[in-house]
Amino acid sequence: MLTISHRGTEMPASPIRKLVPYAEAAKKKGTKVYHLNIGQPDIETPPSIMDAVRQCKLPVLEYSHSAGNESYRRKLVEYYAKNNIHITHNDIIVTAGGSEAILFGFMACLDAGDEVIIPEPFYANYNGFAIQADVVVKPIRSNIETGFALPPIEDFEKAITPRTRAIVVCNPNNPTGYLYSRAEMETLKEIVLKHNLFLFADEAYREFCYNGEHTSAMHLTGAEQHVVLMDTISKRYSACGGRIGAFITKNKQVLDAAMKFAQARLSPPYFAQILGEAAVDLPDNYFDAIKAEYERRRNILVERLNAMPGVFCPNPGGAFYAMAKLPIDDCDAFCQWLLERFEHNGATLMLAPATGFYSTPGLGLQEVRLAYVLNTDAIHAAMDCLEAALKVYPGRKN
Repeated sequence: MLTISHRGTEMPASPIRKLVPYAEAAKKKGTKVYHLNIGQPDIETPPSIMDAVRQCKLPVLEYSHSAGNESYRRKLVEYYAKNNIHITHNDIIVTAGGSEAILFGFMACLDAGDEVIIPEPFYANYNGFAIQADVVVKPIRSNIETGFALPPIEDFEKAITPRTRAIVVCNPNNPTGYLYSRAEMETLKEIVLKHNLFLFADEAYREFCYNGEHTSAMHLTGAEQHVVLMDTISKRYSACGGRIGAFITKNKQVLDAAMKFAQARLSPPYFAQILGEAAVDLPDNYFDAIKAEYERRRNILVERLNAMPGVFCPNPGGAFYAMAKLPIDDCDAFCQWLLERFEHNGATLMLAPATGFYSTPGLGLQEVRLAYVLNTDAIHAAMDCLEAALKVYPGRKN
């Protein structure tokens, strides 16, 4: 009998997408589904950058350089300079989304069996990338009671072993929305310098910080050879389908290793590089209105959640996600129940069960992630559904 690989068996299903069949079935029954499960913004992709693609006259849609078009990489240098990140175009490899940048980091810096430390809950696909690269995730728990602040330095010290090679931080954080402070980032610098580790920094949401300033890992003086920045245009310009990201480091040995993986996949998507290049020329105030809109949505979501009996939701400082603790027995069962058996005024909502954002079994059973990517009217309607659902859910816990 033919069997699949151990890697294929161990690869986790996405907590964000695994309930899609239930949502599709609900819609076929005529139920409206409010999607708070996935970070797909409803903000319009800037028309001017879409026009740049439409107006492109290419006689041949050819491969780009494996590191990405030089013109785009030079434009990215301008973008990062506006964020006080000073690099050259030779420090950048353009990737197929932030996902490929993360995978390149794992593959270039870690051997099979090496360990990477990640504060949990964390972006669910880190688990999948680790399995693809045959590396081991060592989670350190952050707590909803502290708003998911960086765990104490002692917890990192306890987790470090001779196989530890890197720490991953997502700032602002997905799924928690937590914005790491300058002091917390300096703590991470202290750890990676002391133990000679890489610091992988996922900064996909740097534009969306509400309670403070963003501190990039690239701002950590003295850690330049340790930092690998993973980035993407997906959320920044509401261009998730473009699949364009960036792998950035001043460590030439790491960049050269990652470049071999980039060459193996030939080149990143061409048209989306044109889109990304045009995006750098958007007005400097482009993000002001979008950031204000997300902040309005966050405030409504958090206020509505915390007004519900038995619900607690810390106020996220960035990104467009919130984690909430609900009075339920099992978030996976609850999220499926919402789609299979519940509706309120002809509607229900789709949430992401938090268990998929933890690596430690048994954690997150009463938590869900909500993405406030819908307009304020839709968020109010979704919260009406959730409030009604919690009153009748058979697995409610007091």
